[in-house]
Amino acid sequence: MPLTLTEALAVYSARVTTALDNALPDPALVPELLHSAMRYAVLTPGKRLRPFLVYQAGILMGADEVTLDAPACAVEMIHAYSLVHDDLPAMDDDDLRRGQPTCHRAYDEATAILVGDALQSLAFQLIADAGIPATEVRLEMVKTLAQAAGSRGMVGGQAMDLAAAGQTLNTAQLEDVHRNKTGALILASLQLGALCGAPQDRASREALTRYGECIGLAFQVQDDILDVEGNATALGKQSGADAQHKKATYPALMGIEPAREFAHALSEEAIKALQSFDAQADLLRALAEYIVNRDR
Repeated sequence: MPLTLTEALAVYSARVTTALDNALPDPALVPELLHSAMRYAVLTPGKRLRPFLVYQAGILMGADEVTLDAPACAVEMIHAYSLVHDDLPAMDDDDLRRGQPTCHRAYDEATAILVGDALQSLAFQLIADAGIPATEVRLEMVKTLAQAAGSRGMVGGQAMDLAAAGQTLNTAQLEDVHRNKTGALILASLQLGALCGAPQDRASREALTRYGECIGLAFQVQDDILDVEGNATALGKQSGADAQHKKATYPALMGIEPAREFAHALSEEAIKALQSFDAQADLLRALAEYIVNRDR
């Protein structure tokens, strides 16, 4: 029997957590405090959505799971580093992440900054050392992750988000923020997994790209909705935190019900993008539905 989405999320979360545990420095190694904080930031339980996308896209393209462990760890480390820095007083100034003290609260601000720096470096080391014989593929993976994480991707989206605080954005501007801040790394996760498998034809690449773009934006819209509805503590922040920071959100711009309809339309578009794939893409289809129906 094929795994349900709930079962598959648990299986691959456990798999990547084990791989992360092995990839992170031993806390007994100097500098002990930094290594302890790195493990704290990464190994705190979470959804592991991005590694899941790496595994599923890779399996869809014929890659084996062992090969996919390195890029799965790499995207989770980039994601963890972004959260550590996002929580800092100079950014969102959050005290909790995933129900636990944020890294700068559990340790200190300077250590938290260094944790982000170290995790980013380690992510690229893992890609460089990945068990993929073709050097050109590993180089393409490094380029893909760097672009998704940099000023034209996740970090750029964070900068745009900060700059937009207190301002009135239109729908296109808000979409641009979130396609970078949240969507870029989600799309890169799919691309990294696919690069580990057989060479893709143009149609397959475009299908996965469209799927990734849709679920990345849908994920952020649903996060905005949950923040307004008071479920933000499940997201690792205080309820209404976006409003407190005067951030532009889809419910504030469109209204709660139109935002919900928009999220579901994106989910449907994501599923439609996978119509050329067989049942091996069913977990990705189920994930597109889960993203907009989740309550945390």
